[in-house]
Amino acid sequence: MTEELAVVDYGAGNLKSVQNALAHLSARFVVTSDPDTLRHSQAMIFPGVGEAFSAMAEIKRTGLDQAIREFYTSGRKMLGICIGCQIIMDRSEERDTTCLGLIPGSVRRFSAGNGHKVPHMGWNQVRFVRPHPMLRGITEGSSFYFVHSYYPAPEREDDVEGWTEYGIVFPSMIARGNLVATQFHLEKSGEAGLRLLSGFLEWKA
Repeated sequence: MTEELAVVDYGAGNLKSVQNALAHLSARFVVTSDPDTLRHSQAMIFPGVGEAFSAMAEIKRTGLDQAIREFYTSGRKMLGICIGCQIIMDRSEERDTTCLGLIPGSVRRFSAGNGHKVPHMGWNQVRFVRPHPMLRGITEGSSFYFVHSYYPAPEREDDVEGWTEYGIVFPSMIARGNLVATQFHLEKSGEAGLRLLSGFLEWKA
C-alpha cells in the first residue's frame, strides 16, 4: 500500500468520502486534477457523483481524458466508482454523451415503468460471478450502497464482474485487465466496501 495513488478531482462531489476511506486504510494518495500528476502515478481512482455529460466536459477541458486513456493502456491499476463506472463506456444515454471508450458498451437509464423508483438508491446485494483479487474476504451476497439512475451495459458479458437486481438485473461491477469499476459507492458501503477498497490497494494488476 505504499505506492503513489492518484484520486482524480474533476470538480464533482463525493471526494471527501473517498479520501476518508483511504485515510482509514492508511493509504498514501494525492488528489489531483493535473494530467501530468496522473501520468506519473502508479494507481488511479476515478470517483464521483453527478452526470456523464458534465464529467466528460470537465475532463476534456483539463486534458484528463487523454491522460486516463494513456493510464489504462499502460496497464497500471485503476478503479472507477459510480460515475467512474459509466464514463469508461463508449456512450451514455444521459444527454447522449460520448465517453472514454475504455470498455465497449453503453450506459442506459433505468425504466420508471417497472415499479421501482428512479434513482435506484440504498443498499442492494451484488452477485459476483468469478474470482478477482479485489474480492478476497468479501462474503457472497454482500450488500453495497447505490445512488444512480443509469447503469453500465458492456457489450461483452465477460467484462461483468458483478450483477445486481433492481427491476432488471444490471451490471454493477466491471473488470477487465487492470481496470475495475463499481456502480455502487464502495467508500460508503461499510465494512464490505472498505474491504473491497483495501483489496484494490493490495491488488497487483
